[in-house]
Amino acid sequence: MAEDNIELQRRLQQLDHELEEGDLTQKGYEKRRTAILSNFFSQDQLDDLRGENSDLGGFRFHSPTHSVGSGHAKTDSYGSITAGPYGGVALGGFNAQDHYGNGGSDASARASSPGYEVGPPSQVQRFQEQQLGMRPQRQPTYDSPARPMSQGSQYSSPETTMVGNGGYAFNPDVRQQGWSPEGSRQSTMLDSAQQGYFSDFTGQQIDDDRPRESYGGPQRYSQIEALSPSAIIPPPLIAGSQLPQVPAHQMPLEPRDVPFAVYDPHNANTPMSKFDNIGAVLRHRGKMQAKQPAYWVVDPKGKELASITWEKLASRAEKVAQVIRDKSNLYRGDRVALVYKDVEVIEFAIALLGCFIAGVVAVPINNVDDYQKLSLLLTTTQAHLALTTDNNLKAFARDISAQRLKWPTGVEWWKTNEFGSYSYKRKDDGGPLQVPDLAYIEFSRAPTGDLRGVVLSHRTIMHQMACLSAILATIPATENVDTFSSTLRGQDGTFVVPRSGKGEIILSYLDPREGCGLILGVLLGVYGGHTTVSLQNVTVDTPGMYAHLITRYRATILVADYPGLKRAAYNYQQDPMATRNFKKNMDPNFSSVKICLIDTLTVDAEFHEILADRWLKPMRNPRARELVAPMLCLPEHGGMVISVRDWLGGEERMGCALSLEDDQDEDSDDGHPATAPGANGFHSLLDGSNSERKSTKRKRHRTELSEALLDKESLKTNEVVILATGDEARKRAGEPGTVRAGAFGFPIPDATLSLVDPETNLLCAPYTVGEIWVDSPSLSGGFWALPKHTENIFHARPYRFVENSPTPVMVEPEFLRTGLLGCIIEGKVFVLGLYEDRIRQRVEWMELGQQQHEIEHRYFFVQHLVLSVMKSVPKIYDCSAFDAQVNGEYLPIILIETQAASTTPTTTGGPPRVLDNLFLDSLSERVMEVLYQEHHLRVYCVMMTAPNTLPRIMKNGRREIGNMLCRKEFDNGNLPCVHVKFGVERAVQNLPLGDDPAGGIWSPLASQARQDMLALHADKQYSGVDHREVVIDDRTSTPLNQFSNIHDLMQWRVSRQSEELSYCTIDGRGREGKGVNWKKFDTKVAAVAMYLKNKVKIQPGDHLLLMYTHSEDFVFAVHACICLGAIAIPMAPIDQNRLSEDVPALLHMIADFRIRAVLVNADCDSLLKQKAVSQHMKQSALILKVNLPPHYNTTKPPKQSHGCRELGLTIRPAWVQSGYPVIIWTYWTPDQRRVAVQLGHSTIMALCKIQKETCQMTSTRPLLGCVRSTMGLGFMHTCMMGIFLACPTYLVSPVDFAGNPNILFQTLSRYKIKDTYATAQMLDHAMAHGAGKATSLHELKNLMISTEQRPRINVYQRVRVAFAQSGLEKTAINTIFSHVLNPMVASRSYMCIEPIELYLDTQALRRGLVAPVDPDQQPFTLLVQDSGMVPVSTQISIVNPETNRLCLVGEYGEIWVQSDANAHAFYGKQDPIDAERFNGHTIDGDPQVRYVRTGDLGFLHTVNRPIGPGGNMVEMQVLFVLGSIGETFEVNGLQHFPMDIERTVEKCHRAIVPGGCAIFQAGSLLVLVAEVRTRAFLASLVPVIVNSVLNEHQLVLDIVAFVAMGDFPRSRLGEKQRGKVLSNWVSRSPKMRAIAQFSIRDPDAEGSVSTVGPEDGMGRRSSGQSSRAPGLGAPSSLRHVESLTNMPVAEEPSQVDGEQLAVHTQYHGGPPDRSDSRNDATPTNENPQPLHLNTSLDYSLVEPLSYDSPEHFSHGGPDYRHQMQASYGGPDSFDPYNEYLEPQELESSGSGLRAANRPNSSGSDWEGEALRSMNIGR
Repeated sequence: MAEDNIELQRRLQQLDHELEEGDLTQKGYEKRRTAILSNFFSQDQLDDLRGENSDLGGFRFHSPTHSVGSGHAKTDSYGSITAGPYGGVALGGFNAQDHYGNGGSDASARASSPGYEVGPPSQVQRFQEQQLGMRPQRQPTYDSPARPMSQGSQYSSPETTMVGNGGYAFNPDVRQQGWSPEGSRQSTMLDSAQQGYFSDFTGQQIDDDRPRESYGGPQRYSQIEALSPSAIIPPPLIAGSQLPQVPAHQMPLEPRDVPFAVYDPHNANTPMSKFDNIGAVLRHRGKMQAKQPAYWVVDPKGKELASITWEKLASRAEKVAQVIRDKSNLYRGDRVALVYKDVEVIEFAIALLGCFIAGVVAVPINNVDDYQKLSLLLTTTQAHLALTTDNNLKAFARDISAQRLKWPTGVEWWKTNEFGSYSYKRKDDGGPLQVPDLAYIEFSRAPTGDLRGVVLSHRTIMHQMACLSAILATIPATENVDTFSSTLRGQDGTFVVPRSGKGEIILSYLDPREGCGLILGVLLGVYGGHTTVSLQNVTVDTPGMYAHLITRYRATILVADYPGLKRAAYNYQQDPMATRNFKKNMDPNFSSVKICLIDTLTVDAEFHEILADRWLKPMRNPRARELVAPMLCLPEHGGMVISVRDWLGGEERMGCALSLEDDQDEDSDDGHPATAPGANGFHSLLDGSNSERKSTKRKRHRTELSEALLDKESLKTNEVVILATGDEARKRAGEPGTVRAGAFGFPIPDATLSLVDPETNLLCAPYTVGEIWVDSPSLSGGFWALPKHTENIFHARPYRFVENSPTPVMVEPEFLRTGLLGCIIEGKVFVLGLYEDRIRQRVEWMELGQQQHEIEHRYFFVQHLVLSVMKSVPKIYDCSAFDAQVNGEYLPIILIETQAASTTPTTTGGPPRVLDNLFLDSLSERVMEVLYQEHHLRVYCVMMTAPNTLPRIMKNGRREIGNMLCRKEFDNGNLPCVHVKFGVERAVQNLPLGDDPAGGIWSPLASQARQDMLALHADKQYSGVDHREVVIDDRTSTPLNQFSNIHDLMQWRVSRQSEELSYCTIDGRGREGKGVNWKKFDTKVAAVAMYLKNKVKIQPGDHLLLMYTHSEDFVFAVHACICLGAIAIPMAPIDQNRLSEDVPALLHMIADFRIRAVLVNADCDSLLKQKAVSQHMKQSALILKVNLPPHYNTTKPPKQSHGCRELGLTIRPAWVQSGYPVIIWTYWTPDQRRVAVQLGHSTIMALCKIQKETCQMTSTRPLLGCVRSTMGLGFMHTCMMGIFLACPTYLVSPVDFAGNPNILFQTLSRYKIKDTYATAQMLDHAMAHGAGKATSLHELKNLMISTEQRPRINVYQRVRVAFAQSGLEKTAINTIFSHVLNPMVASRSYMCIEPIELYLDTQALRRGLVAPVDPDQQPFTLLVQDSGMVPVSTQISIVNPETNRLCLVGEYGEIWVQSDANAHAFYGKQDPIDAERFNGHTIDGDPQVRYVRTGDLGFLHTVNRPIGPGGNMVEMQVLFVLGSIGETFEVNGLQHFPMDIERTVEKCHRAIVPGGCAIFQAGSLLVLVAEVRTRAFLASLVPVIVNSVLNEHQLVLDIVAFVAMGDFPRSRLGEKQRGKVLSNWVSRSPKMRAIAQFSIRDPDAEGSVSTVGPEDGMGRRSSGQSSRAPGLGAPSSLRHVESLTNMPVAEEPSQVDGEQLAVHTQYHGGPPDRSDSRNDATPTNENPQPLHLNTSLDYSLVEPLSYDSPEHFSHGGPDYRHQMQASYGGPDSFDPYNEYLEPQELESSGSGLRAANRPNSSGSDWEGEALRSMNIGR
């Protein structure tokens, strides 16, 4: 009727054309086609069309979705569930006749015709069509041989479709572009027009807001290859010469189809195709087999707990359905949770089937005790009803009450055991079933441990049941060996010979609530009317019990798994009579058993022989070998069976070689001659292989359980080389280098199975290992509420190459990714393991010592490794393995469970057992050796745990080690490991080397390599300079440069502005103190000066120590010292809580600087007079033989009415000469080591000038002095800048700020201060207390945050956010780079832009190069912020520290500074090395420019930024600081910054305390000390730390030590005390005792060491370190670390009076005199063994640890040095305060700055020998 309608044909053809042209989406096409049909046909006609197999009276509505191809029926996609209002006319509707009827009318024509299909245009086609004008070509589908199709095939269908490349999403409300196979798993869902619930299937994207492990993500599938398996995009184009040959692909195996219709086993006239769902079948069973038993439940002792007939089962299920329908207020398709225990099989089956009948979706929950999982599932599925039993509910309520948990909200709980049965009325058949598409949702854990629900539809269940029933129906019958008539009855009327029933007896001990246990134990019984006997899995543990139950129930089908069968079989081997005599008068008899289905993922062929020949056959089953049927199920995807042994036939339809002989014949026919038989009768299967196979002597039947002997080495390259098959494989199974593999069988009859490369999604070549992808209507359609995972896993699309095309094409249809790796041999499925159970390892080929660029991977299967370990290594309980991707390669990690790793007390209540580390170490070595010898696997790490402690997964009630869970816990550092051993020498092969591994990055060779690389960038790195010779006073317009000193300028202010405010103190409540005007300021200074002159008798050149709190008294004292010509040495008050540090520091300053007097104010005076402080000082001075100078309180000196000039207190001309010290700034490193810098009058004035000009300071804005008032900018702002600017200075005490941080910001706001100074620590303190938010900071334009190293990235952002509401402009937050020799080397002040951030390539940085990169493109980058531009009168150059040449743009070097504000000398040092440091000259720069060498590394970078209202682009040259040279260390010629490595370690695990990590280089050992919060299982942290450092920094640590929380040395400001960490680690100080220590590398061998002490690690150092000498190479090629023990050391001759050592090195870290043991590190009361070791990191910043005399200014004779030596003793004298190690001279050795030690008089001191060259952070 339709063929006569020309208009209909025209419109349909036009619609098809639009779809082919890409003008329509699939969704639009379906809607428009349905609308067109509805205009020409009535609804009844459309319904008729659906039942006519889409053939309208000989006229077919042609559609691109209906074309010829291979496979079974395909119609609408899973996305067709929402066909809109016309859902009833979708041609893809389900019809039983379509699936089970005879439909092979045009099969022969379709099989013989070439399969050309046109699908929706792909991305490539669209591009070719739009850009190149090419028409889409018709591409052939994969070739499949012509196969006959049975007329009676219930799975045959005349049409098939391809699945398009449209995106599939589980969204029923949106019709997705896609293709739908009717016979595939996608067509097993009804249209949503027929159901009201389906919008909830994925509409509630619950998991989108919850982070989950991506199933297709990095945990399972590698994303580093050409094609991501989770993205539907083809692999990249390849060159024509590299095009693979088309026959290289193993084409998907075609469905075989069931060659007959499936009928009811109890009634041959009832086709099962008449039932649409299991509920309908149950009603049929309740009527037809009413009195036959449905279930028997047996307890572990063999007693029957319960049983039920089909009538009772159906009745109770109907009752559950009735109650749900009538009383639950649930809609069709709503979810209902089933909460039952595994023994409640009958109750569970009743509830499940009741849900089916009621039209709701069941959600079985198989772990009743896991409250978290239960709550998650109820929430995820939005289940508001839970069915359970009375006992379960009581136990659940009891557990919730005991654990103080809450009941799941919104869930109603019903007890189904109290419902009773349904009473059928007369002529009541229960009514037709109106069921939704979904039947139940099975939740299972992914390998990563995440719960995922798999949706199973009723059609999926019916397809699976039909397949299984067909398989069971074709099992060959047992041969009749009995002549006794089967019709004779005994006296009691029973048959003498038991008659086989129409149904089967299924005996199963698998969990009936999930997976194949549910399918075979509940659903299959209903479908076929079989009786199911349910056991518990512990039943098989009792010897003989399992065999007795098989005999007693005459089981015909056994459903089991390997662990249970092995237990039963091995029990029989050990004691056969326990089984045979288990029950008197009942011998075991398995003659009734037809098949034994074994649930497994891998076949154990060796056990099959034992099972069949030594257990089944002795139990009187003549078909023992035929019974064994391993069953491949998908536990992660609903438990559906995809392959099992069957006798259905039809293998020739699969389109593959069914025997190796056929494959050989095909090769010969193609023109490739077969390989000639070798001496042993074998032939080659793969080109290039030397393996041969033996000709089969007998014709093996295809139904036999196949076995193959595979070459182990070939499997490592994913090749399958068959050495033998069948009986020959069994005989040769023990040969070395072979793997015995067993087959499951052919795929289930309705499945399309393909082998795909999991990394590239390309079809595999024949005889290669790939991932098994399968498509079948018996499989689920997706995950619940996880559309992305559903798309990636259930709708994956493989690709293949076609001839003469570089573009891969899609292969139809869509497949389910099983995650199983295997191969196809003779059409049968061989599984080698899971994808995540495969370990990869990189292999690089070496030829004649030259590394080739061919990098390959070798693959190892975990079960093979575990088998080798368990067989070869004793005392191992269990084992697992996985690989971790670190540093671009996969590193194998082995986990061992052994009783030797258990610390469980041997006696109850006893102490924990002490681990035998030596035994664990030898065990680890043995494991490594076995795996290397047998598999050539280079193990990276072996970790030991106690038995049953590794993460496990539940499978059939048994716990197995979960590989992916272990990997997840390993990455998190949560494995309960007690021992770890590394084998990095073998495993890690891609460590980078520098251009000069021996010389380092500053060597001429490496420097020249960088110069050559940067030749195009010839610009050298130096800044411009803005000279400001004249500075004008804005108040008086007087040139300030005419004042030579600050005192004269102060007198000028007194004369011009005598009544103006000069200083004012703000108290702790924010109130102003009594202000001091300039005149009063002059008299106060004069009063203090006269007091010192008259009372203290101070002379010019005397050293005065100023110890004041932050007050006006301190300012008066400073200026009093200046006008007296005395040398002022400001020092912060000592901390009475840290007397052990501060008192020795004070005493050493007194001794070293010959302090004449200590000046204090009232607060410090009272502090020094405290009993504890005074006694501590006196005792320490007595020990150190230091005479304490008197201290004077200058708070209230005698009043003076005259100023300084009137009293004659003026500056003498000699005092302003260069070299005369006025102020001594003493810097203290975090290690409490002193750096003293002298400032003269000219330097002070230059500092003031640069501050004023750079920060644009004026006299109209006051200043604020708060912190750091004894040095640097804090001192300048407190004491000097107010005088220089003629502005008032407000003083806020740091003590008051600490108590109330708001005071500072209130002062800034109240007095409208424009420029101020701060530190990162004080801002952190303020932000922590929420200070400054209520004040207005609009007037603050320049908040200078001082930093002496690389700026902290988060400071700017945190400060900006914290003070945003206060009105602080973001451009007012400015970092400045301060240095001990110049407090403002660079500044961001008034740059008017936010900090400039650069992401640097860390690999280039290690080579000395600066390469900005995109952080999104590089996995690891270093984010740095600029430190600003150069101030006025300052120039910066970036110089190579060894060659003294300017660095080119693109590399970094040492920062050299030329400025008027530079300090000219360290105080008290006349070292020529220091002289050279202050007199730096570049070779290729201006020879007249004299630089100060900062010792810091950095680079200059030019940027353009819009500035000002007009947004004009301004070019700026900013400085980036990387860190101090002294803190860096070099490995393999690459330079590393410790702070970056420490930051990596600190963030790798939450147990590591932030800021609690220090790394240093001790000789050739790289030692990391970490502070941890826990003591448990520290061995699991070690791989996390090592992997983090290796992955991010390409560096292998040598020793990892852990210290307890609180033991890590920190300064009072919370900074790491690296020197103290090192000295404590070396001396094993009790103050920092390592609670655990692990050695990573053993230089003596290719193994590794486990737990060692520092002396062990150091003792082995010398044999493993490499030298610059060519003949002294280390055994390991991983690290080429230069050892200073083999380098020339500047030896020190015996000294005579005043004799100086001639130093020939370029740098020097200390003075030549080493005749005494004095140092100016702060000593403490600790008493470690005195060590003469070097801990110097910086070559000039830190003063030497000796006590050389300072310069002689006014007194002090030449014998002063010897007087000091006499008072302190010789070098061998014991110094109880000498906590720190002496820094020695530094030697420039061609690889950066290294320390050279002087010889130690104690040659036997291992510590001195071990750490001759320390390189740590200061």
